[in-house]
Amino acid sequence: MKATILKDTPENELLDILVSEKEKLAKMKMSHEVSPLENPKLITATRKEIARIMTELSRRRIEI
Repeated sequence: MKATILKDTPENELLDILVSEKEKLAKMKMSHEVSPLENPKLITATRKEIARIMTELSRRRIEI
């Protein structure tokens, strides 16, 4: 998700997306330990997406 889309998304939706991304990351890590993923860079991309969402949430909390 791009930063411009994150800025326009309501906070409650960002929290929902954050939870789903964290679950997705946990599943990917578990399946990667059992058998290698086709594209292990997806784990890195998901971690970066989680970081983007968390950054946007903390930016909003600082502004308030």
